[in-house]
Amino acid sequence: MAADQRIVIENCAIATVDANDTEYPSGHLVIVGNRIESLGAGRAPEGLENVVRRIDATGHLVTPGLVNTHHHFYQWITRGLATDHNLFNWLVALYPTWARIDERMTYAAAQGSLAMMARGGVTTAMDHHYVFPHGSGDLSGSVIRAARETGVRFTLARGSMDRSEKDGGLPPDFAVETLDGALAATEATVKEHHDASFGAMTQVAVAPCSPFSVSTELLRQGAELARNLGVRLHTHGSETVEEEQFCHELFGMGPTDYFESTGWLGEDVWMAHCVHMNDSDIAAFARTRTGVAHCPSSNARLAAGIARVPDMLAAGVPVGLGVDGTASNESGELHTELRNALLINRLGAHREAALNARQALRLGTYGGAQVLGRSAEIGSLEAGKLADLVLWKLDTLAHASIADPVTALVFGAAAPVTASFVGGEQIVENNRLLTVDEDAVARSTREQAQRLARIAAQS
Repeated sequence: MAADQRIVIENCAIATVDANDTEYPSGHLVIVGNRIESLGAGRAPEGLENVVRRIDATGHLVTPGLVNTHHHFYQWITRGLATDHNLFNWLVALYPTWARIDERMTYAAAQGSLAMMARGGVTTAMDHHYVFPHGSGDLSGSVIRAARETGVRFTLARGSMDRSEKDGGLPPDFAVETLDGALAATEATVKEHHDASFGAMTQVAVAPCSPFSVSTELLRQGAELARNLGVRLHTHGSETVEEEQFCHELFGMGPTDYFESTGWLGEDVWMAHCVHMNDSDIAAFARTRTGVAHCPSSNARLAAGIARVPDMLAAGVPVGLGVDGTASNESGELHTELRNALLINRLGAHREAALNARQALRLGTYGGAQVLGRSAEIGSLEAGKLADLVLWKLDTLAHASIADPVTALVFGAAAPVTASFVGGEQIVENNRLLTVDEDAVARSTREQAQRLARIAAQS
């Protein structure tokens, strides 16, 4: 939209997810250009100029767009494999296949991952891509291109691995980069693609994969590189008991202490999973404002355990939600993680007091924005913030008898998305993407999944 053009949304329930959790049972929201101009109770003010569209959102709840804080897009073309494995066995089973991906496969998989999230209310996505086979093409560029075409705000976490089987790691020897090669390629990706400006559509983070697939030097030098370039840091941490044992055996300390020794705690860092955290680990994350990407469905799929999310939140740890790769969360949808985060955490020590509906919504919106370092721009509906928002339809059979709209969204079935906006541009209408052809993407992902399976079988 032009900078002075307005869209008016009226007659809807609004959950702002601001600092006061302000809500309007029936309210309005005005978009001008790419930002939220105003919002409040009742109808929009009279006399607004340059209104190009009015939306009667009766029967809808408007929320901030969902923010995905952890994913592996390439896994879209290896869904449904190794379904009865724990994390380490799952990785060993799939690494030989993943090590055969190329640019065409990565692009198709990114399209599939992004399309599934976007049509389900995600307006900001991230991809932790760490598999770079030799001669596979421009994998980072292909993922960024897919995100640009889908229309979502995007963070590429440029991953890397340099600890292979011969060094005591899990990836095959041919699936890793050298230390110097990984650092150089990561730096080049940041310099080519990272946009630090307000409202940026593409940002890049430095993201060595995990303690059991990267060397200590890659972690240490990766942290130095990120801070020299002024970008964020991301990795996997404390996902399984096996990882904790691995760190004690190899480094003589647990994952959190190991990360701190390599410069990997800080307000510019976020880690995926963080399932096996003791009190001192949580205190260290709170003290340093290190963020967490909570992935409840993947944690359950791989039998990793229940993360102590209520304790993290109580301590002041920033926590967002993640889909994780779709080889360990085949649905690939973030809006179902609102419900799963609430339900799975209630199986833990805090039981029914673990999380409520509004806390779950905050994890998927403002919490995610905090974790990605973008809470001044997105994550809540406030005047001056970017117009990244979703209209959820709650007046159908699935939700109409639930009086509270936030409860309906979180506890109920996956709600249809009538409209989704990113920076004031609509990308979803009536549960269908406006930016890409979903059917063509489905065909492409199936073709590339079959192609990868053939290549892996021949190898």
